[in-house]
Amino acid sequence: MGKSVSKKQAVAAALAANDEESARGRLLSAATHLFCKNGINATGIDAIIHEAGTAKTTLYKLFGSKTNLVHAVLESEGKAWREWFIGAMEEGGGDAQSKLTRIFPALKSWFGEERFYGCPFINAVAEHDKDAKQFRAIALKHKKVVLAHIEKLAGEMGAADPESLAHQLALLIDGAIVAAMVSRDPGVADTAALAAGSLFGPSRVKKPKRAAGTAQLVAV
Repeated sequence: MGKSVSKKQAVAAALAANDEESARGRLLSAATHLFCKNGINATGIDAIIHEAGTAKTTLYKLFGSKTNLVHAVLESEGKAWREWFIGAMEEGGGDAQSKLTRIFPALKSWFGEERFYGCPFINAVAEHDKDAKQFRAIALKHKKVVLAHIEKLAGEMGAADPESLAHQLALLIDGAIVAAMVSRDPGVADTAALAAGSLFGPSRVKKPKRAAGTAQLVAV
């Protein structure tokens, strides 16, 4: 009898866990859509639970507060975006420069999506107190991962200053995202790609060092 009750309890616990995971997923999905489309401050709890089809008590049980939900959305969106973005650069292989040149075609594809509302990190920082550290910290953490991968590829490409090149490309990326959000024109990615092309010129790449004997031979 005791074992039977224990099994029932285990099944009930498993079902409850599945229900919570399902509710969490629906809340994250609803909040992500509404925060990106309408803004964090303009989106109330009632709108989120209505779209998610959950109770308000469920939201507070799973996340504790709207601020915690915002953090969860940014963490989730950041992870998904980084996986997509880095995957888009790496897909198809090739040398480091080939991978870097895939940045803006990938962004153009993203800009053309119906649910493109800009970068959630830029948007979150933009609509909150600029002295508030919580959203800037999450945004900088996200940017650090993206920059690190671009810098790694810049180094493999032989850039004279991989860190500087990564930051220059990041500025073009951020600028293209904001311009596309405002203009609703995916073509701004092509303009950014043209600007990025000048960063890959011969003067930006380290010249291979020649051995002393080779240099003397050439001189003769």
